[in-house]
Amino acid sequence: MKTNPSSSVTRNFDKPTTRHTATWPLLKRLVLTYLKPYRWILAQALIWMAVAAGTTGAMAKLMEPIIDEVFQNRNQDMLFPVAAGVLIAFGLRGISTYFHSVQMNKIGQRIVADVQGDMYAHLLRSDLSFFHGTSAGQLISRMVNDVGLMRLAVAECLTGLGKSVLTLVILIAVMFHQDWVLATGAFIAFPLAAYFVARIGKRLRKVSANTQAELGHFSTILNQTLQGARHVKAYGMETYEQKRVGGIIENLYELVHKGFRVSAMSGPVTEVLSGLAIVTVIVYGGYQVINGERTAGALFSFITAFLLAYEPMKRMAKLNGQLQGGLAAADRVFALLDTAPAIVDRAGARTLDVTRHDIRFEAVRFSYGDEEKQALHGITLDVPDGQTVALVGPSGAGKSTLLNLIPRFYDVAGGAVRIGGVDVRDVTLESLRSHIALVSQEVALFDDTIRANIAYGRIGATDEEVLAAAKAAAAHDFILRLPDGYDTLVGEFGVKLSGGQRQRISIARAMLRNAPILLLDEATSALDTESERAVQGALKALQEGRSTLVVAHRLSTIVDADRIYVIDEGRVAETGTHSELLRRNGIYARLWGLQSGMASGGAEKAVGAEIG
Repeated sequence: MKTNPSSSVTRNFDKPTTRHTATWPLLKRLVLTYLKPYRWILAQALIWMAVAAGTTGAMAKLMEPIIDEVFQNRNQDMLFPVAAGVLIAFGLRGISTYFHSVQMNKIGQRIVADVQGDMYAHLLRSDLSFFHGTSAGQLISRMVNDVGLMRLAVAECLTGLGKSVLTLVILIAVMFHQDWVLATGAFIAFPLAAYFVARIGKRLRKVSANTQAELGHFSTILNQTLQGARHVKAYGMETYEQKRVGGIIENLYELVHKGFRVSAMSGPVTEVLSGLAIVTVIVYGGYQVINGERTAGALFSFITAFLLAYEPMKRMAKLNGQLQGGLAAADRVFALLDTAPAIVDRAGARTLDVTRHDIRFEAVRFSYGDEEKQALHGITLDVPDGQTVALVGPSGAGKSTLLNLIPRFYDVAGGAVRIGGVDVRDVTLESLRSHIALVSQEVALFDDTIRANIAYGRIGATDEEVLAAAKAAAAHDFILRLPDGYDTLVGEFGVKLSGGQRQRISIARAMLRNAPILLLDEATSALDTESERAVQGALKALQEGRSTLVVAHRLSTIVDADRIYVIDEGRVAETGTHSELLRRNGIYARLWGLQSGMASGGAEKAVGAEIG
């Protein structure tokens, strides 16, 4: 059993985001990073919004001649011009609304694509410790749910807010042009409404952040239970899982309903304040009309402008809730993007270009986040160029940790790992890993064809090369027996294949890569005896001329290794060949005896048999 690095990872991204970045910094970053590249499209959309807002103001202004000239004065000459004006205003508003909606939707969808692209690229560059400390469900939730809310905030909220603000500005201008005193009285309610909307927005931001965190938790549980469906059924845990997921669903229901309740609070506030404002307009304006200080058409035009302004004001209050939800999602997305990977290329890192591929561990120390609990204590060992070295020892001794330091899945806390005399930290990650092929007991197959999974070892490989690698890995025969041969889809994580078949596909992938350094981490652990015998022969041929480091629990697979290191509690306890270690009658001999099925004293018998 390998050391589990996730146990000491201090970062936990499954918890709700607690940064709560202020609105303006978030908006500024969102605009400068993702909206700025589409500023020309945005400018066109704003022009069309201005046209739509202008036509709304024109319709309010047209109410005055309609009432005064057509209805009161019965001026027939004004009938068709006014009607034509109304038709033109409606037509322009429809056309402009179409264009700015399409353009803003385009911007929103582009932002979704850009953010998801950046997030995926960032995740691919992240450290293994990050993935050990973060559930897949949380990451999927951020890439799908959070980014979707960001799109809503940009495309719909900014569109609605932009159009509403422009419409309000034009309608307010119309009202102030008609009567600045009456307009001032009418808009006393607006600052109060804005204050309540801002307060509601803060509460919505918090509720939305908690909702998104719970959605991530929901995704995590679904991912785990669906992947582990076999174990759920085997242990009769259906009822338990149903109750557990039911609790999360109830939490989501409460959070979503709470968010709606908070958002809906803006409705009665704006209704009451707007009612007070319209009463002021009716009383004061009506008094002016009665006293002949204003025509009925002018008052009706003013009231129309106010009522038209009331809709965008109410819409802005509603959109503010959606905007706060989008900003809460943006905060979570940016928190992920701001998590810098620890394993990166050093400044001035060069390409790994060596003629020999010997590997040397020099006084290597390492810990998974806790310096007081070191996994490796100053280990020094060598893998000579072209030779095979095996690491054996009890579970948790640090064998796989050593192997993971070579491709820099982790970095040493002290000492150095060198390839051909070059510190692996002084070369680029891309060039370092291009020299390495890895076969692990944790087989990673993608939901694609067998051909594609083998070819993943080297992009651009020909079908003939894929076929040769499969034959070398003793996989060709079972592949041909599958319904679609090499075009058979393996399912998620290779679920349609047996453990041994998945392992042989993984070995074929490594063979195709043809790298000078080969890392085998329990490479034959999932194979039956017959398959293991076939693959061992293939692996032996593959190891010829390559620097190979093997981590093995099954000692029978490494008896021919050029050198064996016994690792115990993060230190080198013994070293030598298989025969030399048996003669010493130490840890290795004891492990060999246990695996050979011998009773107490069997190790000595094994030594005698080996020597004889």
